[in-house]
Amino acid sequence: MIKIYHNNRCSKSRLGVKALENSGKEFKIIKYLDATLSIDELKAVIEKLGIPPLELVRQNETIWKSNFKGKNLSDAELIQAMVDHPKLIERPIVVYGNKAVIGRPTERILDIL
Repeated sequence: MIKIYHNNRCSKSRLGVKALENSGKEFKIIKYLDATLSIDELKAVIEKLGIPPLELVRQNETIWKSNFKGKNLSDAELIQAMVDHPKLIERPIVVYGNKAVIGRPTERILDIL
Protein backbone atom coordinates (compact mmCIF):
# COMPACT_ATOMS: atom_id res chain seq x y z
CA MET A 1 0.00 0.00 0.00
CA ILE A 2 1.26 3.45 -0.92
CA LYS A 3 1.28 5.96 1.93
CA ILE A 4 1.56 9.73 1.68
CA TYR A 5 2.48 11.75 4.74
CA HIS A 6 0.38 14.80 4.05
CA ASN A 7 -0.28 18.31 5.35
CA ASN A 8 -3.36 19.73 3.63
CA ARG A 9 -2.18 23.30 4.26
CA CYS A 10 0.86 22.70 2.04
CA SER A 11 0.41 23.23 -1.70
CA LYS A 12 3.22 20.78 -2.56
CA SER A 13 1.59 18.16 -0.37
CA ARG A 14 -1.77 18.71 -2.09
CA LEU A 15 -0.01 18.29 -5.46
CA GLY A 16 1.43 15.01 -4.17
CA VAL A 17 -2.05 13.72 -3.33
CA LYS A 18 -3.24 14.80 -6.79
CA ALA A 19 -0.36 12.94 -8.44
CA LEU A 20 -1.30 9.77 -6.56
CA GLU A 21 -4.96 10.19 -7.48
CA ASN A 22 -3.95 10.57 -11.14
CA SER A 23 -1.81 7.42 -10.94
CA GLY A 24 -4.92 5.32 -10.36
CA LYS A 25 -3.17 3.39 -7.60
CA GLU A 26 -4.67 2.93 -4.14
CA PHE A 27 -3.03 4.95 -1.41
CA LYS A 28 -3.50 5.97 2.18
CA ILE A 29 -3.24 9.55 3.39
CA ILE A 30 -1.53 10.00 6.74
CA LYS A 31 -2.11 13.43 8.24
CA TYR A 32 1.09 13.41 10.24
CA LEU A 33 0.30 16.67 12.06
CA ASP A 34 -2.80 15.01 13.56
CA ALA A 35 -1.40 11.49 14.02
CA THR A 36 2.16 12.12 15.13
CA LEU A 37 4.76 9.59 14.06
CA SER A 38 6.58 7.61 16.72
CA ILE A 39 10.36 7.60 16.85
CA ASP A 40 10.43 4.11 15.30
CA GLU A 41 8.03 5.10 12.51
CA LEU A 42 10.07 8.17 11.66
CA LYS A 43 13.32 6.17 11.73
CA ALA A 44 11.78 3.67 9.30
CA VAL A 45 10.72 6.46 6.92
CA ILE A 46 14.18 8.05 7.07
CA GLU A 47 15.79 4.68 6.35
CA LYS A 48 13.56 4.19 3.29
CA LEU A 49 14.39 7.71 2.12
CA GLY A 50 18.10 6.89 2.42
CA ILE A 51 18.96 10.33 3.80
CA PRO A 52 20.36 11.66 7.05
CA PRO A 53 17.67 13.01 9.41
CA LEU A 54 18.80 16.62 8.92
CA GLU A 55 17.73 16.45 5.24
CA LEU A 56 14.15 15.80 6.37
CA VAL A 57 14.05 18.91 8.57
CA ARG A 58 12.31 22.05 7.33
CA GLN A 59 15.04 24.43 8.43
CA ASN A 60 13.10 27.60 7.57
CA GLU A 61 10.38 26.84 10.12
CA THR A 62 10.21 29.25 13.06
CA ILE A 63 10.39 26.33 15.51
CA TRP A 64 13.73 25.27 13.99
CA LYS A 65 15.17 28.77 13.95
CA SER A 66 14.08 29.49 17.52
CA ASN A 67 15.04 26.21 19.17
CA PHE A 68 17.53 24.24 17.10
CA LYS A 69 19.41 26.31 14.52
CA GLY A 70 23.15 26.42 15.10
CA LYS A 71 23.11 23.52 17.56
CA ASN A 72 25.12 20.39 16.88
CA LEU A 73 22.35 17.79 17.21
CA SER A 74 22.79 14.04 16.92
CA ASP A 75 20.57 12.03 14.58
CA ALA A 76 18.58 10.84 17.61
CA GLU A 77 18.06 14.43 18.76
CA LEU A 78 16.95 15.49 15.28
CA ILE A 79 14.46 12.64 15.12
CA GLN A 80 13.13 13.51 18.57
CA ALA A 81 12.76 17.16 17.51
CA MET A 82 10.68 16.08 14.48
CA VAL A 83 8.53 13.79 16.64
CA ASP A 84 7.99 16.59 19.15
CA HIS A 85 7.41 19.21 16.42
CA PRO A 86 5.98 17.48 13.33
CA LYS A 87 5.83 20.79 11.46
CA LEU A 88 9.59 20.33 11.08
CA ILE A 89 9.11 17.30 8.81
CA GLU A 90 9.53 18.00 5.10
CA ARG A 91 6.48 17.13 3.03
CA PRO A 92 4.98 15.34 1.29
CA ILE A 93 6.64 11.99 1.86
CA VAL A 94 5.47 9.05 -0.22
CA VAL A 95 6.32 5.51 0.89
CA TYR A 96 5.81 2.51 -1.35
CA GLY A 97 7.21 -0.81 -0.18
CA ASN A 98 10.87 -0.36 0.77
CA LYS A 99 11.19 2.94 -1.08
CA ALA A 100 10.28 6.49 -0.17
CA VAL A 101 10.68 9.97 -1.64
CA ILE A 102 10.11 13.53 -0.57
CA GLY A 103 7.67 14.75 -3.22
CA ARG A 104 9.51 17.95 -4.10
CA PRO A 105 9.27 18.29 -7.01
CA THR A 106 6.06 16.31 -7.38
CA GLU A 107 7.48 14.29 -10.29
CA ARG A 108 9.73 12.46 -7.82
CA ILE A 109 6.64 10.61 -6.57
CA LEU A 110 6.22 8.96 -9.96
CA ASP A 111 9.78 7.58 -9.69
CA ILE A 112 8.77 5.05 -7.02
CA LEU A 113 5.36 4.02 -8.38
